[in-house]
Amino acid sequence: MSTRVLICDDSTIARKQLARILPTDWDVEVEFAEDGQEALDILSSSTFDILFLDLNMPVKDGYETLEALQNFDQSPDVIVVSGDVQPKAIQRVKEMGAVAFHKKPASAEELRSLLISLNLFSAGEDEEQQKMVVEQPTAAEQFTFNDCLQEVSNIAMGRAASVLAEMLNVFVKLPVPRVNVLEVGELQMALEYSVKEDSCSAVSQGFVGSGVAFETLLIFSDSSFPDMAKLLNVTEEIDGIVEVELLMDVSSVLVGPFIDAFGKQLNIDFSHSHPVLLAQHAKVSDLVNAKKAKWKRTLSVEIVYEVENYQISCDLMMLFTEDSVSMLENLLSYLVEEE
Repeated sequence: MSTRVLICDDSTIARKQLARILPTDWDVEVEFAEDGQEALDILSSSTFDILFLDLNMPVKDGYETLEALQNFDQSPDVIVVSGDVQPKAIQRVKEMGAVAFHKKPASAEELRSLLISLNLFSAGEDEEQQKMVVEQPTAAEQFTFNDCLQEVSNIAMGRAASVLAEMLNVFVKLPVPRVNVLEVGELQMALEYSVKEDSCSAVSQGFVGSGVAFETLLIFSDSSFPDMAKLLNVTEEIDGIVEVELLMDVSSVLVGPFIDAFGKQLNIDFSHSHPVLLAQHAKVSDLVNAKKAKWKRTLSVEIVYEVENYQISCDLMMLFTEDSVSMLENLLSYLVEEE
């Protein structure tokens, strides 16, 4: 009898990549869900043996899906596959019923070994039964540039959060990265939506490699400073100089690991400029005005980091130059072909 597998991930590329690395000698039927709610709807009307579950998704994320599955009379074995590799994230999903956690991107060898160790797959199954039956993607599910860039950013985001979480012994709440091409006015609107306070401070840094150039912009709500100081064991009075030191410290922890993980997926070793204080206690409109000439139209990746149980929120944006987009498209399309 075939093993029924449901792959739940909001990224088309992640769903395809995972389906392609399942053991080729496994008699398996594979279906897909784009978010936790869709997975729950499918599981409420049909029985599956295994659910591969992402964590960072819209509608219902992985945690909410695991919580809902606890009320099911019969639920599948859940293997969480995520770029969020924070130790507390791994611990939480296992406490909520997941049988295992596997980091993105997974390899065929790693996944095969994991399935065997969990007794969910036996090596040497009847090879006449290979290969799996997989739902074919619809036209709407074909890969897009945004989807590929979002998934690469998602994995990099998880790596950066893990470094921050380990350094500060906290849990970092992660969103789905947002990828857009924005005019300067739209950029201001996007920032105002994410940075909900009137006053903020920002650090910028430039990166370039293999024909891809971009600037990172890390924006902190000014209300984050007291808790940032507390987490970093800063006891002196928080004046302007201390604020800049805090900004630079957190910027190096978040941006460095993110760009390193981003570059490794594209086989690029980015060189970088020194981080620069772009603004302190400024309005979002002032940030945009400071770079208006450079940011007339830009491809952006936006990630909002929040630290659980602390009033700390920061917005990380990657702003690519227009002439970098074609090179980035080539690199991402090659990455898809490899998967």
